[in-house]
Amino acid sequence: MITVKFNISGLARTRIAPSPAFEITSWLRLAAANRRHPILGMAGSAARYALRDPDVALVAAVMPPGAQGYVLDMLTPRPDAGPWHRVLAGQLDAVSETPIEKIAEQLLEERFPDGDMPDGVRRALEDGGFARRAADGLRRFWLTALADQRKGLEERLSADLAARAHLMATYGVGHVLESLHPDLDWAPEEMRIVKPYDGAGDLSDSELVLSPSLLGWPNLHVQVCDPLDAFMAYPVSATGPAPKADTGLSGLIGTSRAAILRDLAVSRSTTELSRRHRLAPSTVSYHLSVLLEADLVSRTRQGPVVRYQRTRAANALLRDRR
Repeated sequence: MITVKFNISGLARTRIAPSPAFEITSWLRLAAANRRHPILGMAGSAARYALRDPDVALVAAVMPPGAQGYVLDMLTPRPDAGPWHRVLAGQLDAVSETPIEKIAEQLLEERFPDGDMPDGVRRALEDGGFARRAADGLRRFWLTALADQRKGLEERLSADLAARAHLMATYGVGHVLESLHPDLDWAPEEMRIVKPYDGAGDLSDSELVLSPSLLGWPNLHVQVCDPLDAFMAYPVSATGPAPKADTGLSGLIGTSRAAILRDLAVSRSTTELSRRHRLAPSTVSYHLSVLLEADLVSRTRQGPVVRYQRTRAANALLRDRR
């Protein structure tokens, strides 16, 4: 059981906001353990491909193997208010700036108390690179496995936010807290959450952020030990029907990369692709680097311009995935 104390000041500062970092971490956790989401199914080939990246693999190595277990608090910093891209950028900055003492505490005392820390994780901790690499791993996993689904993800989270905001305006924050999850019980100045372990938090005069989660559904995630980083991720109230699995090229490599690949029957530069697909040049460059590593595009230099074109392997893939 986790017990969290409140006072009126802390309750008045409670707000609702999505946590992009928590959604990314939840999907990465499923992919790393090769487990199914109860509604959305397996994480898919794009997520499996992302796990090949050394920094993504580092984050995967600190994930608990099952549905229960401790996820490093540093990976899911409390979200600020604002649009998705700005909140995510702020969270990734917070991850990269985590003090080494906090990382060591969470790894040594919470995640690997028996000393069975993977060698790669230990090296990253000892050389001081863990925080930076963890932030890069989350960013790369997002770009590779989830960014193409951002619109649908945001829509589902926004729908829940609107419903909770209406409840809060109509019945008050206490009613909202009671509605979040069957394992949460709210009483004046105290919240109790059923967990297979004991814990306590004091959020008197502190801010608590409530974050709807689709990719962490149906679990309730509680992060209240540090009053300066307190948030709870609760399952969205209505997830809608499971999306139809995409067995075509988009389902294999992602919507944006599939569109770029189809457009490379002739050689094109990053600038051309950026204009044609209305994507930032940096985003196009990232997608091209993934396709290049997979031997799906080749590149040639014509003076100062680098141009890309589909390979034979890509042409075969396009025929097979029509």
